[in-house]
Amino acid sequence: MSEHRTQLSWHDGGRPFTYDTYPREHEIVFKDGRQRLTASASPIYKGDGDHGDPEDMLVAALSSCHMLSFLAICAKKKITVQSYEDDAVGFLENEGGKLWITRVILRPNVVSSADAATLEQIHHLAHDACFIANSVKTQIIVEPR
Repeated sequence: MSEHRTQLSWHDGGRPFTYDTYPREHEIVFKDGRQRLTASASPIYKGDGDHGDPEDMLVAALSSCHMLSFLAICAKKKITVQSYEDDAVGFLENEGGKLWITRVILRPNVVSSADAATLEQIHHLAHDACFIANSVKTQIIVEPR
């Protein structure tokens, strides 16, 4: 249906290439150069904590995709949404000797014209419709606030 391309660049910055010294910062370019993001490894892996890491970006992608699916469903049902905030958290865990994001908890807080039961139903529909959620084996839990 569609292709989604990014470009990634990393350079040694003239630093010695050892595990303790090589820089983890890298640039990710979206939309043919129109948007740039500096990313890094997690500080646990000697990255710069001022930049998002791949694990953060996975959690953000799941949160963003759920929200966009939720808003689309609301708009089609003519349900007005004034605001949507999410306090999402992902858990990097060791399972069977492999580190992976085993679960992500989305905690959306929605201000809307709909009642809580309707919003909960739409969250279920949004989860089923989310392209990113459908692409990962990570358990995704939605806990509306």
